[in-house]
Amino acid sequence: MRFVLKCLAESTVPVRNMKQYLLAALYNAPTTMQFNHDELMLMMLYNTGTRQGLVRELRLMQCYLMPDETALRELSEQVIEKLKRLTDAEFAGLEFPMN
Repeated sequence: MRFVLKCLAESTVPVRNMKQYLLAALYNAPTTMQFNHDELMLMMLYNTGTRQGLVRELRLMQCYLMPDETALRELSEQVIEKLKRLTDAEFAGLEFPMN
């Protein structure tokens, strides 16, 4: 419960449907606890609907990064490594909260 409240407090995007957001966050908490807020936001931006598709999009995005964009490169690498440890079923079970 603390994890979900912490994620809500760190969110910089206004939540329009609090009930839906909290239900999705609580449902996904066991899986998403391994992802921090920035990683979840990056996943939401590049999510194609499949784990492999998300990894592919993140790799493609890395091709366009400038040499000085090290923070985004490191963040995307962290996400890719964590996604590799998820099964397709675990990824498919994720429900990203709607704003």
